Amino acid sequence: MTGVRAWLNRCRRWLWHKLFFRILFGERSHGQALPDTRISPSTCIEHEASLELGDDVFIGHFNFIEASAGVRIGRGTQLTNFISIVTHSTHRSVRVAAQLSGQDPAEGGTAVVRAPIVLGERCFIGPHSTLEAGTALGHGTLVAAHSRVRGVFPDFAVLAGSPAQVVGDTRDADARWLAGHPSLQQAYDRWRATLETQGS
Repeated sequence: MTGVRAWLNRCRRWLWHKLFFRILFGERSHGQALPDTRISPSTCIEHEASLELGDDVFIGHFNFIEASAGVRIGRGTQLTNFISIVTHSTHRSVRVAAQLSGQDPAEGGTAVVRAPIVLGERCFIGPHSTLEAGTALGHGTLVAAHSRVRGVFPDFAVLAGSPAQVVGDTRDADARWLAGHPSLQQAYDRWRATLETQGS
């Protein structure tokens, strides 16, 4: 009997995985086809019309993206799993607005924090991280797991902590890795050059 139950459980997991957790290529954003972008069906997106994606973006399992104030995710960026991206916060308004202060909730006022979030090209966001309203990450940024990110950060920053701080530069690790894989150096240099051209 135990063997039959184990077999049924394996079948159930296989079927659930095939139906609900398979990540497929091909998305659209603002009318543009993104053939190499993949979003897990277990990711929850609120205000999807305000989410702008580049191509070759990967968004893994069990993420939450609240895009009411606008979220832009650059080409080639990867969001791993269990990440929250929130463009607004009501942490103040639950105490000082609405019923307590008599402020009209429709007016919003300054009690509600609301600002867009921008992620540059080829960023990597580690699991269990939170990106808060007003965050802007430069190209090539790496966010370590369990980080709480708020603010504007330069290209190639390595961020870690709660609150997250710059703890390194991804170009240092890239240089060490490319030394052992010289065939990729030319493509990497071309990408870096396009970023410098875009910035000028």
